[in-house]
Amino acid sequence: MPDFKIIRDSTPPSDILRGAVVAMGNFDGVHLGHRAVIEAAIDMGKAKGRPALALTFEPHPRRFFSPNTPQFRLTDETAKLRLLAGTGLAGAVVMAFDKGRAQTSAQDFIHHDLIGRLGIAGIAVGYDFHFGKGRVGSPSLLANEAPKLGIEVDIQAHVDIDERPVSSTAIREALAEGQVSEATAMLGGPWFVSSEVIHGEKRGRDLGYPTANMRLDRDCGLRHGIYAVRVGRGRGANRVLIDGVANFGRRPTFDNGAPLLETFLFDFHGSLYGEVLDVAFIGFIREEAKFGSIEALIRQMDADSAKARALLAARAGLFPRLGEIG
Repeated sequence: MPDFKIIRDSTPPSDILRGAVVAMGNFDGVHLGHRAVIEAAIDMGKAKGRPALALTFEPHPRRFFSPNTPQFRLTDETAKLRLLAGTGLAGAVVMAFDKGRAQTSAQDFIHHDLIGRLGIAGIAVGYDFHFGKGRVGSPSLLANEAPKLGIEVDIQAHVDIDERPVSSTAIREALAEGQVSEATAMLGGPWFVSSEVIHGEKRGRDLGYPTANMRLDRDCGLRHGIYAVRVGRGRGANRVLIDGVANFGRRPTFDNGAPLLETFLFDFHGSLYGEVLDVAFIGFIREEAKFGSIEALIRQMDADSAKARALLAARAGLFPRLGEIG
């Protein structure tokens, strides 16, 4: 069983790790800015002899406040927790973001949730994180309340790459442009998706390129195109990494249908139907294109595969650091 403990609103008080240090945030993507907050919480926990937990919210508050607006999430709840479990944290507190929580004042959240229910010994937050009704809660409010509450507060500044602040928004924008290397730099590892392999039209098999087909979230904002990918099959010590090349898009040569991720795994033979795979995006090769003949398409697929193999060889072993969450 994994050691990473998940605490939810339904968790009985007897099962809560009271007295922990928490890193609080939405943590979409668990990027380098988030990791600075997490590392601060882990360091504070070590100094106090206390476990360190992430405290996060599901669904993302943006989803609650704007349910009809497309939301490109970098990580769904499961992916986020797996990334958090790979950071060295002892667990995560997942609070439901619903009408009740949206109406909770910042002071009530601090006194009821943080102190009363969790009994926190300290908290680390990013410089721009806000909470509570009307987003009144802020790092400065926590710092002002800390002496009265007997807790320590650590406020982390933004993390910059090439003088540009790292943020989930910047990563989404990079992925929307196919700028995989930029996204990887800000995330501290490649962006990945997880999904079940489904049956497709099996055209790839006829072309000599059988693919594992996966539906991604309908709001996925990744640029349509061809990518060098590294696929994780299995979990924990049983995970196997397999290199490949993938097309994400609408297949304009054939049906121009709903977006689909189609991955050809190099040097792999076997059935993957029904399995959940992790697909990490290592490099962008080209835009999706329509070809005038099947022969031209196959020639391009051969060239794409060669480019993908070269990109992956140059980034051997690159894969997200994922923990086990049960």
